[in-house]
Amino acid sequence: MNIQGKLIVTYISLLSLGVVIISAYAIISIRSFLLDEAVTKFESDAATFAYSLENEEEFTDLFIKATFMADLTGYNVALFDSAGTVLVNAPVNTPTFLDSRAYLNEDVVAKLRGGAAQVIINHSDLTEVISFHRLDGVHASVKYLRITQKKKDLYAAANSIRHLIYGAMISSIFVVIVVSVFFARYLSKPITQLKEAALEIADGNLDREIHTTRSDEFGLLAKSLNKMAGRLKTDYEKLRHLNEKQNQFFADIAHEVRNPLHTISGAMEMLQLEGLSEEKKAQYMLTAEKQIDRVVRLFQDIKSLQRYDLDEGFIQKTRFNITDLVDDVVKQYTPIAEEQGLRLINNFSGYYMVEADYDKMEQVLDNLISNAIKYTSDGAITVNSDLFENEVEVSITDSGIGIGAEHLDRLFDRFYRTDKARSRDKGGTGLGLAVVKGILAAHGRDIFVESTPGKGSRFFFSMKMVD
Repeated sequence: MNIQGKLIVTYISLLSLGVVIISAYAIISIRSFLLDEAVTKFESDAATFAYSLENEEEFTDLFIKATFMADLTGYNVALFDSAGTVLVNAPVNTPTFLDSRAYLNEDVVAKLRGGAAQVIINHSDLTEVISFHRLDGVHASVKYLRITQKKKDLYAAANSIRHLIYGAMISSIFVVIVVSVFFARYLSKPITQLKEAALEIADGNLDREIHTTRSDEFGLLAKSLNKMAGRLKTDYEKLRHLNEKQNQFFADIAHEVRNPLHTISGAMEMLQLEGLSEEKKAQYMLTAEKQIDRVVRLFQDIKSLQRYDLDEGFIQKTRFNITDLVDDVVKQYTPIAEEQGLRLINNFSGYYMVEADYDKMEQVLDNLISNAIKYTSDGAITVNSDLFENEVEVSITDSGIGIGAEHLDRLFDRFYRTDKARSRDKGGTGLGLAVVKGILAAHGRDIFVESTPGKGSRFFFSMKMVD
């Protein structure tokens, strides 16, 4: 049975039980009240009848009055002599008691003669309620008045009320059924929607969204489920993107390794040729060594990136003057730049204490300056410093070939090259800028680039100064 069926059965059972209990209590209470009121009224009527017969000395008048009262009220009115013999019985077609002494017995007579104005007999096994009165000041032969009423007449009002309550109870149960069905559907509808949405999300439909205007717990749950689906969709897109990048990463590694291996293989084959001159042998050996160095650099860069991704101890911070670091790297690359006819200008000066990993920051400057030299054919590379509040900015500006705007967003992706053929000719691994970004990210910093094709590029980042 589904949730809607269970709710319907539960509501109908509980509400019907409540209606039945309330109706039964109402019937019992009203019946008891009406019976008490009927008996009280009967006693009052009997006393009134007895009082109205006082001072009637003519037997004929007694008969007429008793018959009139019986016809008017529906009670059975009877008059007895002192021996218990029935003298008058009205209405006239009402049979007398077979044995009046069974009721007008010695106990009743003793009570009446002892001063009791009225004696009521209302036993549970009797079908009538009986009232006896002693009459004084009437015809000499008349001593006692008996008035009786059928209990079924007393119950008539209670029975009518009971039938009304039964009808109201049945109508209430019908209303309960209708309301329970409606209410169960109202409550189960959002549950059903949530179930269907959860199943669709579990099946991979992350675009599934629950539209509801409810502000109760169901509405909150629907919003939570929509939020969960949105987050799952976002995470799925990220995982898909990462998977694509991973696949591309492995493909790029295979491609990057394959080219130098082919070159090394070709050089080894040429070295095996007979009659090859010493000059050619040296040339092929140098080619093989360069390609081996290239593969070594490739895997060193991959190792650095892997440590950045997985090793929390990748960065070992110390305090140092970043100006000293810049001076060391610039001195290292000044001869290389001069060999290519370039000027490497160091405008970085001042005392700027930073807290960072010295070796990793040296690697950052190494990659940025070496890249600037590789892609600058003439002109100069300048290293500058700028201060912004408590941060020092390091920038490397070149007058090289520049970078198109369409490449800037992906420039720091692994193995991304703006010009793959030219980049490989320069001996790069395609990971230098990715390593730079990874190292700076591990320090909580970022790398930025500004470039104009044909005019050069500017790479810059900032470090927080410490006391």
